[in-house]
Amino acid sequence: MAWYSELGLTTLGGKPLGGELDGKVLVVVNVASHCGYTSQYAGLQMLAAENPDIVVVGVPCNQFGGQEPGTAEEIATFCDSRFGVTFPLLEKQDVNGANRSPLFRHLIGEGEDIRWNFEKFVVDRDGVVTARFASRVRPDDAPLTQAIAAALG
Repeated sequence: MAWYSELGLTTLGGKPLGGELDGKVLVVVNVASHCGYTSQYAGLQMLAAENPDIVVVGVPCNQFGGQEPGTAEEIATFCDSRFGVTFPLLEKQDVNGANRSPLFRHLIGEGEDIRWNFEKFVVDRDGVVTARFASRVRPDDAPLTQAIAAALG
């Protein structure tokens, strides 16, 4: 059974996310449409398009300054029209607190909370988090691209 199968990953469109992750390295990012880092969507899309062995997974979250207030449809439309996002976007989730989603419980357990939108996690093919990056780290910054390359082997 794949490591992510028990996490209940569901896209903004209400479909389960699963098989497309098999054997892939993931870059999981908590995203928001009204954040100073929102322009990183463009770099995330480029990253997703560069290598078929990488899947960027965007996770909308409204826990930081109410910067992701939209409905699933509004979020999807924004990401498509502004940034041409083709990578999977999950249903809106809590990344901190008592209602932390199963995905973020897997990523950080009881560890340090997410500090802001656009934190990034590199997850290897076995579901092991190999790196975590702060919001200010852009998708094309060397530390992130090097961590992805290491996870790809």
